[in-house]
Amino acid sequence: MAERNSWSLGSALRGMFGRQTIDESTWDDLEDALLLADFGPVITDEILEELRGQVERFRTTDPRDLKRMLRETIEDRLAKFDPTLNLSARPAVTLVVGVNGVGKTTTIGKFARFLRNFGRTVVLGAADTFRAAAVEQLDTWAMRADVRIVRPQQYGQDPASVAYQTVEIAMREGIEMVILDTAGRLPTKAGLMDELTKIHRVVEKLTPVSEVLLVLDATTGQNGVSQAEAFIEHSGVTGLVITKLDGSAKGGFVLAVQERTGLPIKLIGTGESIDDLTGFTPHVFAEKLVGDA
Repeated sequence: MAERNSWSLGSALRGMFGRQTIDESTWDDLEDALLLADFGPVITDEILEELRGQVERFRTTDPRDLKRMLRETIEDRLAKFDPTLNLSARPAVTLVVGVNGVGKTTTIGKFARFLRNFGRTVVLGAADTFRAAAVEQLDTWAMRADVRIVRPQQYGQDPASVAYQTVEIAMREGIEMVILDTAGRLPTKAGLMDELTKIHRVVEKLTPVSEVLLVLDATTGQNGVSQAEAFIEHSGVTGLVITKLDGSAKGGFVLAVQERTGLPIKLIGTGESIDDLTGFTPHVFAEKLVGDA
């Protein structure tokens, strides 16, 4: 069976693409590799069917052709979704949502740095007001990213009021980007979804919300998507951020999660440092996923 590999299928595919010809064992090994990479059974079957059709149509027996076809097939499926961040408004307001433990607050700090690297001015709003640790953590990341933060004036302050104050400051001072942290308790009660809806509504009294980004942990795979379905259903999510896509994650999850949710991946986190967050480019991702095989 293929060896598990997170960011690249290369180690799992290298042997089969180094063979002299494409035979039935090639297809078996490719199926194993895709399943272990967390593409899921449905997408794996679809990819194999498409590749078998291409191999037959072009009458090739060269595994190098199969490698190229696999890369192009993955890229084509990823590219069905537009990964562009819609941040042209001034200020551009981004709400960041997700369950606790997925790296949401850390992602906000990295996203702030990402925007700063493009010369944008940024302010963070600590609207997860019922968790003191979340506010302190966001404060630490704000210092690392060298951006301003608006903190609640008291424990348990209405999250929507913190969000409103943050946007108000951005508008008054000409700050280009606003990133709002939100509560991340598991959405087992309607209260959390109501709270997120209120933040959205209050902010839009001042300016439209540009993005609602849902943070997902790649290491939790499909279970993470199930946990986040309430956010997708109720929070007006516009895009996904995949975190922990490093040595412990599985790259096929990226394609699977886009197709399952119908939402584009806009950012990916691949490590622990503040600069380990990048925009998502289907061509680059597919090349890394398959390219070193």
